Amino acid sequence: MVTVGSVVRFETKPGKEAEFEQFLKQSLLEIQKAQGTTAWFAFRLGPSTCGVFDVFPDEEGRQAHFLAGAVRADKASDLLEGAPIIEKVDILAAKLPD
Repeated sequence: MVTVGSVVRFETKPGKEAEFEQFLKQSLLEIQKAQGTTAWFAFRLGPSTCGVFDVFPDEEGRQAHFLAGAVRADKASDLLEGAPIIEKVDILAAKLPD
């Protein structure tokens, strides 16, 4: 069961879109090892805008994910226009694979 999540929005620098997309795809390898992360999705909203949506069983899982993510995000900071926009969400209902 998941109870909390986050939505993170990234705006890439001009010409860095493909490099940031590759960064997100490579991040999946680390995310798959994260025990507190139930589901993680990287997506594109527009030509230079990407996002991540992830869910966790509890606040502890979300905080552990954010701490690990801070290290990953620092590596990509030169690809972004500014700081990511992070929104914490409470999950009201979910359908996940068994």
